Amino acid sequence: MNKKINKFSASDFGKDTATPEVNNFYFGRENFKWMLIGLVCIVLGFLLMMGSDANTVDGKFNPNSWNEGIFSIRRIRIAPLLVVTGFVIEVYAILKRK
Repeated sequence: MNKKINKFSASDFGKDTATPEVNNFYFGRENFKWMLIGLVCIVLGFLLMMGSDANTVDGKFNPNSWNEGIFSIRRIRIAPLLVVTGFVIEVYAILKRK
C-alpha cells in the first residue's frame, strides 16, 4: 500500500521550511565574461576593416583613381583574423560549463 506524503502536514506547522533557491541558469559569470571578450574582438575586427573605398580619394569618389589601401595588411589579414577569433571565443563561451 502506497502512502502519500503531504509536505504541508500539521506536524510541520511552525517549523522553518525554507528551501534554498537553486539557480538553474546555464551561463555563469565566467561565460558572460568570455562572451563580452568575444564580442569586443568581433567589433574591433569590423572596425579595423572599415576605410575608404577603392575609388575614393580624400573622401570623394573619383573613378579615375585607385586606392591601394583596400589591400593593406590590416584590412586583409588582421581584421578578418580578429573577427574569426571573436567567433571562436563566442562558441567557447557558450559551450563552457559553469
